[in-house]
Amino acid sequence: MAKVVAITGASGAAYGLRLIQELLKRGDDVALIISPSGFLVLEQETPLRLRGNKTEIERGLKKYFGKTDGRLSCFPADNIGAPLSSGSARVRDMIVCPCSMGALARISCGISGNLIERAADVILKEKGRLILVPRETPLNQIHLENMLKLSRAGAHIIPAMPGFYHQPKKIDDLVDFVVGKVLDAMGIENKLYKRWDGEK
Repeated sequence: MAKVVAITGASGAAYGLRLIQELLKRGDDVALIISPSGFLVLEQETPLRLRGNKTEIERGLKKYFGKTDGRLSCFPADNIGAPLSSGSARVRDMIVCPCSMGALARISCGISGNLIERAADVILKEKGRLILVPRETPLNQIHLENMLKLSRAGAHIIPAMPGFYHQPKKIDDLVDFVVGKVLDAMGIENKLYKRWDGEK
């Protein structure tokens, strides 16, 4: 059963790409949805230039990730009729990483204006695991209320807030910390970051 990953227009595209890489590496199939703003952020923050139709975008991503055990498939964000839009697809896990405050607000209100929002709504109604990785600062009261609302509805809120106790040496260490926390929430064993084992 594929894991659904959505990349929206918040800064932090590296988190989403690293998460996909780890899932594919361990043999999970990934169904990817990128919002129009997500494509813009990918171009701003990464070397990826994903243009063209679904097949061309999948080809560009497969080249980026290289050979993996899992399979990657992409779904256009405006394809509201995709299998992911129905509870009968029996998808159990979805991660929106990074999650913009706009996407988070629409998900919190049950608005299904695109496939990302509809798939998230399906995950919540089917009691699956929805993980949102917001990357915004500072947070206003509306942002906080929307996150609280989603948390009460069963979503996991994992802000992109890397720790520093593991003494990161490079940006990849900070990205791995956040992605490791997402994998933890999914019940997936990982060694992406050094766990706190107390003072020696």
